[in-house]
Amino acid sequence: MNSKKELFIANLNQRQQEAKLVRRVVVIVALVLIMIVAVVGTSGYFYIKSALKPVNPDSDKDIVVEVPIGSGVSTISQLLEDKGLVKNAKVFKYYVKFKNESNFMAGEYHMNPSMSIQEIIDSLKTGKIMQEPVFTMTIPEGRQLKEISAIIAKKTNQKEEEIWKQLNDEAFIKGLMAKYPDLLTTEIWAKNIKYPLEGYLFPATYSYYEEKPTLEAIISVMLDKTESVVKAYETEIERDKLTVHQFLTMSSLIEEEATKNVDRKKIASVFYNRIEQGMPLQTDPTVLYALGEHKDRVYYKDLEVDSPYNTYQNVGLPPGPIANAGTVSMEAALHPDDTDYLYFLASKDGKVYFSKSLNEHNELKAKYITND
Repeated sequence: MNSKKELFIANLNQRQQEAKLVRRVVVIVALVLIMIVAVVGTSGYFYIKSALKPVNPDSDKDIVVEVPIGSGVSTISQLLEDKGLVKNAKVFKYYVKFKNESNFMAGEYHMNPSMSIQEIIDSLKTGKIMQEPVFTMTIPEGRQLKEISAIIAKKTNQKEEEIWKQLNDEAFIKGLMAKYPDLLTTEIWAKNIKYPLEGYLFPATYSYYEEKPTLEAIISVMLDKTESVVKAYETEIERDKLTVHQFLTMSSLIEEEATKNVDRKKIASVFYNRIEQGMPLQTDPTVLYALGEHKDRVYYKDLEVDSPYNTYQNVGLPPGPIANAGTVSMEAALHPDDTDYLYFLASKDGKVYFSKSLNEHNELKAKYITND
């Protein structure tokens, strides 16, 4: 009996010693982690603090900076770093956003490395420019990257094949990702993405002030615009728990399906209702995108195309955008109508008919599509 009691006490003492050892290890690990966090935090703090200081407080060097019309914060930040006026473009960019600074003006500026960040920001609000653009370029809504490539080639008198190759070049895209980290995330490199920049070049008319701007300069102006537009919807995108990539993808589907602005919020409601019920979106433009061609009509054999973009075969959103989208489609993606619709179809005259059941949808199809 005593031996059992002694054994129990010995085991209890051993467990207590092990518990003490575990607590010591936990405390040591916690202290090490706290020290690491403190060191990293302190290092980060001093790095940012240093990056916000003038590049050279004693310099009187005059540096000319030309800010083109349409330049966004990302472009201006990189321009200032390249000119040696700020230490880090990203730190400058986030400082500007944190301070909610805006209304930067295009123009020619005379700056020097001794200027503080705030002095540079204040200066950028005073510029004036009277220069006429060398050329303008209009990117319509609902255009795919391949079509935009052709527009750029025509406007710049370059070979479309070369433009297209560079637009899909890994090094070129990664350079843009470094410049626009909040917009061009790793989602554009997802396994099944056809073209990483698809849907990210905002539809608008752009002005250029050089005869032969680089492709990076051309695309950067477009990405500046996309970034500023997306930024305006940031709160709503977060509210809906969407990523920017998902937001642009849904917007592109609405853009490609809609024939009239008035229908877009109803179309958006159908897509969201189908997603909620686990139904495939079954939208024809994704099939055409998978096929890589434009058609006036999608046939049953087309629906069999084996592609992650085929929303007849796959549930949920396709891997990425299938075209660029304008603000009307973006608004619809964030503010769909509240409906019970699960189906819609467009007649040859462009009118869109919505229905709540498959039977009702088939009746409308027989009336407006099959019998046309």
